[in-house]
Amino acid sequence: MNLDAYLSRIGYAGPRTPTLPVLRDIVLAHACSIPFENLDVLLGREIRLEPSAVERKLVAARRGGYCFEQNSLLLGALSALGFAARPLSARVRIKATREDTPPRTHLFLRVEAEGGSWLADVGLGGLTPTTPLRIDQLDTEQPTPHETRRIVREERDPAPRYFHQAKLGEVWADVYEFTLEEMPEIDREVGNWWTSTHKNSKFRQNLLAALARPDGTRVSVLNREFTHRRGTEVLERFEITDPEHLLGVLAERFGLIFPAGTRFGAPGAAWPT
Repeated sequence: MNLDAYLSRIGYAGPRTPTLPVLRDIVLAHACSIPFENLDVLLGREIRLEPSAVERKLVAARRGGYCFEQNSLLLGALSALGFAARPLSARVRIKATREDTPPRTHLFLRVEAEGGSWLADVGLGGLTPTTPLRIDQLDTEQPTPHETRRIVREERDPAPRYFHQAKLGEVWADVYEFTLEEMPEIDREVGNWWTSTHKNSKFRQNLLAALARPDGTRVSVLNREFTHRRGTEVLERFEITDPEHLLGVLAERFGLIFPAGTRFGAPGAAWPT
C-alpha cells in the first residue's frame, strides 16, 4: 500500500505508530476527507475490492465509496501502520426493527489498541462514527466529534448479539448488529456483489453521498435532497433541481468531480438523471 498517498489524501501528518491517539486521528481524518457514495453503482461500473483497485479509486482518483471499499482501505492503512486489525461483519439496522433480518452486508473493523478492542468504521454513510468505539465497554455513552454512541449486548441463543447505537436527539437508535464474527475475503466479495448488483439493494435504488465535517456537522445527498445538519438539527436543506445542479453539489460539497453531462442511473429514477 502507498501509505504516504493515503495519509496525504486524508490530510494526516501525525505520528505513524500503532497507538490509540493515532487510531483516533486517522479515523476522524478519513471520515472527514473521503466521501461515502454509491455513484459507480448507478453508473453501472463494477465495484472491485482488490487493494490496488480500492486505492486507485479512493486515493488516486479522489473518489469515495461504501463500506466494502472504505473499510478495506482503512484495514490496509492500519495494517501498514502496525495495528492488529480484523474485518468483521454486521447487519445494518437503520430504520429497521429488531424483528427484521437485514442482510449481513456491512463491513467494519475490530482494532486492538492499548489493551482493548475498538470498533473502527469509516463506511456508514451519514452515521459513520468519527472515532473508534470500545467494543467491550457496554451500556456506556461514548462521545465522538459528532453523535454520542454506545454498544449494548443482547443475550440470545445460540449466541449473544451486539448493537452499535447512536444517540439521535434523546433517542438511542440501532445502527447495526454484530456478533464479533470475522468477515473473510470471500464473504466480503459476496456481500459487495449483492450490495452493488441486486435489485433490492438500497444502493441500486437511491443516490447517496455523505461526508462528516471537522466542525461536528455532516452533509449528505439522498436522491434530490441535500442536507447539512448537526445531530438532528437541520442547518440547511434544499432540493437538487436538475442533473447539472447535482454535479455542482457533488463537486462543491463533497469534492467529487464528474465530467459535464454525467448522468446517474436510468431515466425516471428518484434522483436527477
